[in-house]
Amino acid sequence: MAEKLISESIGALLVQICKAHRNKAQELLSRIDLYPGQEFLLINLWPEDGLTHSEVAESLCVQPATVTKMLDRLVRTGLVQRQQDSNDQRVSRVYLTEKGRQLLQPIQQVWNELEQISFANLTLEERLLLRRILTQVYENLGGSD
Repeated sequence: MAEKLISESIGALLVQICKAHRNKAQELLSRIDLYPGQEFLLINLWPEDGLTHSEVAESLCVQPATVTKMLDRLVRTGLVQRQQDSNDQRVSRVYLTEKGRQLLQPIQQVWNELEQISFANLTLEERLLLRRILTQVYENLGGSD
């Protein structure tokens, strides 16, 4: 059997889908002055405010240095604030500001719109099947670790 061209592989298609999804997310998030990824940081703080930098990094599956850059930008825009831990001065905790809390609904609306755009013309059954397949691919790649 002949080898598939890389450009015709499912993996290449997934890369193209991820890029297109990120571009559309960036377009939609820019309406509420956010960049892709920032919404996930904010979402992680809504139920449990006061996470440490390392807890935020772990929840986002990114390196602490990446979180520091994201937090710097979110602090500058007034969406979060850092405070020293009262029990350990070496630890800094991240808290949502009132301005940050007010973005919950707009972020949910952006993601609902992104879902509608991304999966238009797919039936509920097709969406459920796609989710199962993508979850399996994710697990195959060690994503559930």
